[in-house]
Amino acid sequence: MKKTQVQFSGKTTNYYFDADFAYLGKLVDKDHSVLITDDHVFAGQQKKFGGWNTIVIHAGEEFKVQATVDSIIEQLIEMGADRQTTLVGVGGGVVTDITGYVAAIYMRGLAFGFVPTSILAMVDASIGGKNGIDVGLYKNMVGTIRQPAFLLYDYSLLKSLPKEEWVNGFAEVIKHAVIRDAALFRELEKNRLTTYLKDKAALGRLISRNAAIKSAIVAKDEFEKGDRRLLNFGHTLGHAIENLYELSHGQAVSIGVVAACMISEELSGFRETDRVIAALKRYGLPTMAEFDIKEVLNVLRKDKKKVKDTMNYVLLKKIGQGLVKPVPISELEKLLQSILAARGGPSATKTAR
Repeated sequence: MKKTQVQFSGKTTNYYFDADFAYLGKLVDKDHSVLITDDHVFAGQQKKFGGWNTIVIHAGEEFKVQATVDSIIEQLIEMGADRQTTLVGVGGGVVTDITGYVAAIYMRGLAFGFVPTSILAMVDASIGGKNGIDVGLYKNMVGTIRQPAFLLYDYSLLKSLPKEEWVNGFAEVIKHAVIRDAALFRELEKNRLTTYLKDKAALGRLISRNAAIKSAIVAKDEFEKGDRRLLNFGHTLGHAIENLYELSHGQAVSIGVVAACMISEELSGFRETDRVIAALKRYGLPTMAEFDIKEVLNVLRKDKKKVKDTMNYVLLKKIGQGLVKPVPISELEKLLQSILAARGGPSATKTAR
């Protein structure tokens, strides 16, 4: 096991890489902790939950809503959870988002930690303290920024992960590389998904490297006034189409990454879109989709990154170097129309209700 620490503005988070789930018993008091997980993780790892107070929620983005939060809070009250209780989210991004949010608001704040069980959660969703829920079509519209006490990485939990969930997670891995780590991008160009499926050491290095990239960005700009905005690369359009067309997070972000690359060609002189597309395809991710621009813009107009009639859009100057540029919504509409026209609307994942 490898332990590292990251100091955020008001909290130190401990990262335990290549650990065992059983080590959780050394981090928290079983009698004063509640594990929150989803029915998929619980069914696949039921033995690990033996002896723990556990709340099981439904799996899926559609359950990342206030009704689920209310249900968890009601169960915590029945369990007698108090201010000395620690919550532990054991699952993917939906579980970690909800657990962190509940921990922030139940009795005005409990300690919490995460045991991420998906690639997406290990490299992205569990890191950085953003916790919250969706409201209708609007992703993460309600939430908090509050750091977990710890993240425990047990790679054996990935064994039962279906291939599509590995693919889903690699959208965020590629995103990290293109905004901040050109050397990592070159590594991803050389390898394939099977490289990390078969080689535990390579997988461990990849996960810890991505955790370090995101953690370093967040530690410098925890409350998203500057560089943390770079982590939204691909997410502006991605979030708009994810719930609108019921795509997985990875699919939506991948499509959003390509759109952001093409917008970067127009606004920041980026010239390596084809390399990014090739890398995404290499890991089984879609790169284009048909979508209704008016529907998408209606969602974007309520995006958290919008200021008045301008969107803070994350672009690329070159691979490994992202930047944030204010783009008027009217100009963004023209750029998206141009992208769809240039590509003729082909789709690896056709968005349709």
